[in-house]
Amino acid sequence: METILFICAHSDDHIIGAGGTIAKYVAEGKRVLVLIFSYGERTHPWLKADVAKSLRAQETKEADALIGSSSRFFDLREGHYPEEFPSIRDDVLDVLKKEKPSRVFAHSSEDPHPDHQACYKITRDVLKASKIKTELYAFSIWNPFSLHKNSLPSMYVDITETHKQKVKALHSFRSQWVALLILFGSIFTREIKNGLHIGVRYAERFYRLL
Repeated sequence: METILFICAHSDDHIIGAGGTIAKYVAEGKRVLVLIFSYGERTHPWLKADVAKSLRAQETKEADALIGSSSRFFDLREGHYPEEFPSIRDDVLDVLKKEKPSRVFAHSSEDPHPDHQACYKITRDVLKASKIKTELYAFSIWNPFSLHKNSLPSMYVDITETHKQKVKALHSFRSQWVALLILFGSIFTREIKNGLHIGVRYAERFYRLL
């Protein structure tokens, strides 16, 4: 079975950036694995850390069930990925070497979120260290419009049939509604714009990095 791997900073990133594509891959018989660096508990300062982690994990489980992906959390602290990643580096390398994903998806280097930028750099480095042959693509979250990626090859995925699954999966992240409300406009605008580019209703766009 063909395996697709997503390496993300936070629990909702793969749904926001590629939820429709993931659902489509699963429908095609592919296996989609997601590595999530942190639980994102800092977004819930009023909750105890273990309660926030449990909440985010449950929301992710519900979202994954709706689109067919499977997620694994690593307990890195937000804002501390560069210094803490060495503690999980071997685990990530083991996943890459064991699964040999045909495609790996990571955050965009243009994303202004510091954890997303750190996750992107780490993904590039660990892929190089793994020496596996794969394709690397970037997805967008907080960077709705690209400034310099027009020179990179693009992959458009028609998600018209799986768009509703993505929306339902996003609704699983009840604790993230403030952030998601901010993002929803740019998510849908981007999907419609991408869809117009290839003549469909909704599409997700990814940039080929390797």
